[in-house]
Amino acid sequence: MAENWVESTADDLRRWADERGEALDEQGARILLELLQDEMGLAGPTALTPEALRELLLSVFPESVVAGGDDVPTVLDALRRIVAYLRDTGAVPAPAAADLDAEIDRTGPAFADLVAEMDTEERQAAAEVIGGLMRADGVSLDDQEAVEAWIRDFEALPEDERYARTEGYLQQVEDLVVPPVRLASEADVADAVRRSRLTESVLALARWTGERPLTEHDTLTDSDAEAAAHALGLEAPRSHGQMEDAGELERLWWAAVEAKVITAEDGAAKPGPSLEGLQSEDDSTLLATWLPLFEAMVVPEHDYADGLDAVELVQNEMTGVLIHLYEQEEPTEPETLVGALLDHVAEAYDLTDGETMPALVSDAFFLELATFEEWGVVETSGKARELTPLGVWAVRELLLADGFSAPVVGELAGARASELIDGLTWYRPDAADEEIDGWLARHDPKDAAADLLDVMRTGGPGARNLAAAVLHRIGPEAAAVVRAAQEHPLVSPYAALWLNAAGDPSGRELAREEYLWVFVDTVAGMLETAEPEEAVEAALIDAPPGAEMKAMVEDLWRTDHPGVADVLEALGAHHPDKATAKAARTAAYKARSTH
Repeated sequence: MAENWVESTADDLRRWADERGEALDEQGARILLELLQDEMGLAGPTALTPEALRELLLSVFPESVVAGGDDVPTVLDALRRIVAYLRDTGAVPAPAAADLDAEIDRTGPAFADLVAEMDTEERQAAAEVIGGLMRADGVSLDDQEAVEAWIRDFEALPEDERYARTEGYLQQVEDLVVPPVRLASEADVADAVRRSRLTESVLALARWTGERPLTEHDTLTDSDAEAAAHALGLEAPRSHGQMEDAGELERLWWAAVEAKVITAEDGAAKPGPSLEGLQSEDDSTLLATWLPLFEAMVVPEHDYADGLDAVELVQNEMTGVLIHLYEQEEPTEPETLVGALLDHVAEAYDLTDGETMPALVSDAFFLELATFEEWGVVETSGKARELTPLGVWAVRELLLADGFSAPVVGELAGARASELIDGLTWYRPDAADEEIDGWLARHDPKDAAADLLDVMRTGGPGARNLAAAVLHRIGPEAAAVVRAAQEHPLVSPYAALWLNAAGDPSGRELAREEYLWVFVDTVAGMLETAEPEEAVEAALIDAPPGAEMKAMVEDLWRTDHPGVADVLEALGAHHPDKATAKAARTAAYKARSTH
């Protein structure tokens, strides 16, 4: 482990300032020194060069420290004090110190602009979090008096409680992220809506109903309901196994009323304001009208006042099935879907008829699945089921309305490298490849490589691994940029791998200690988003076999990587070879004792 030179330098710097009667921002100076050591890997303050100083100000500091525009003069002054200390103590020659001072003057304006930009983004992010917390507490952001009262109450809370609430909200936001999907064009989705049996049935019901008297509950009279069912071809209830659904007309009626395709009030029915939109030739208008109708059909909210009914129960739970299909990379067999539904029903409901209800729920599920297929929302793929393009669009709209983040493949094409890497965390492999291709097509190869290398310098293991994977998709035209990055300790091994793969003359094989470091970095990155068992399984795909792997594990603890102990503990718990697992547990103990 590299010697911690920050403490001794910070103490000497403070004494130097005291002897000269100069003011020194000790905390600010210490932060700068820690960044030079921990993030940039400098072996000591004498290793500071104009290039490293520029990287510190324009890359490392903005990514690592939360600062505002008012902090810029203080930061630059602290950096100048460090340079003056190095010059006065003879740690660096006077000409070298002059070069460092000149670099501070040159880089200062760009540093100020960058901090201001980051400060704005951070303030916006903080405002989004505060706004989310308010909405979660039922506070309308349009009610200024309520907003101010909430802020006063929030600021009065103890700091640990404010932190806990914020962390809880951010975790909830992270949980409300679904995998990216590909969306069909608006025209194709609108065409599917026009062909949907749901659209046809509701339009037919609205046209048949026209203007007529209703019951005191604003429903069709028995005779009218019978005539409407005949007109719509719904006389015979749909059935599957032991279950019949005799309530299709009633379900269509209330959905049409909810979506304002039919107006039912004061004992009379008439065409609703949305009827025209459901027949519109304008795609946007049609979709905006159809979505509330679809939502009313898939979220019926039965109250079970007369006891549990299997059909109504399944209808209430089918949004979960749709979301499951939305999140899956491959089509899912109905037996898998109904199994998950039965598990949920058994856990969520008090089933008084526990023996027969599962069979009834299963039949009701297949009845409802057939309905979704008729609507054009679900389709068969072999023996499995998946969402149609219309289903993907509709479910995504419902997720967005419920506060989910539901990205679309292609959205990151114009993003910054850091945004691309953050976003790719949620992508499936095939979608990630498509997103990366789109991003690379929009960026100059040299600029893309430089931005990715910045992410590798300042990000954690997961970001570093993703950025390195994207970097490998860039051709040899970026070689000069990659060669220039070899000096940085966090980038050097990855740069060597890239240059070697590109056939560049400066490419080289990794030293054993570098190979071990990259292995640890890779597994540490996996542990950020995967369970330890999954991370180990993935890491072993390209790992050496048998005794060679065991010998590597025995040496890992010496690796100067902050995540080495966690990686070894994961290997110790989940490596399939007992001898290797035992070696990993022993090495983990050594790592904890020495790092």
